[in-house]
Amino acid sequence: MAKMPHLEPPDRRILQIAAAHIRKFGLRRTTVVAIADEAGMSHANVYRYFPSKQTLLEAVTEDWLKPLEAGIRQISDGPDPAYDKLERIAGALQSAYREKLESDPDIFNVFSEASETGSSLARKHRNRLQAEIQRIIEEGMASGVFAQADHRKAVALVFDALHRFIHPNAVRLDADAPRGQLEIRFERMLGLVVSALTFGRF
Repeated sequence: MAKMPHLEPPDRRILQIAAAHIRKFGLRRTTVVAIADEAGMSHANVYRYFPSKQTLLEAVTEDWLKPLEAGIRQISDGPDPAYDKLERIAGALQSAYREKLESDPDIFNVFSEASETGSSLARKHRNRLQAEIQRIIEEGMASGVFAQADHRKAVALVFDALHRFIHPNAVRLDADAPRGQLEIRFERMLGLVVSALTFGRF
């Protein structure tokens, strides 16, 4: 008996078409009606899977954030010292955001606008990142790698000091800055952050 061809689930098909439309037409000119038409369904059927255009756009963005978040959790779960985990997570964020901005700017701009408007997607992503950073800092303090201090202030230090490199809006503003130059500045600032955490000087 011949095998049935693999069919893409409708929600995945809709996400793929939505991403293609964002890249082709831009965020403003992307419409649910056009996406539905290409998917061969009514726009009402699209709304069965995604209640609004905003929900659909956030789902497209979440599609590339999930693997990044999974990678960060994997780093956190590893046996490495806290300072090494912190450096690797910050480096993963900086690299992933910059790479997405350069290779897929239209989708990155959806993420940047979500961060600017404080959408649920952006808040959840940031909360997950903060939770992992806090977890690593507390681990470092418990093991003696980092000086004992207020962990909330320590988390704030990381995000404040690295804002230019790990906040999507700041990354977008630096779109024309040479990548190599930014990476040098990032490494320098990250070194200062680790040093401050190590000696408790913040």
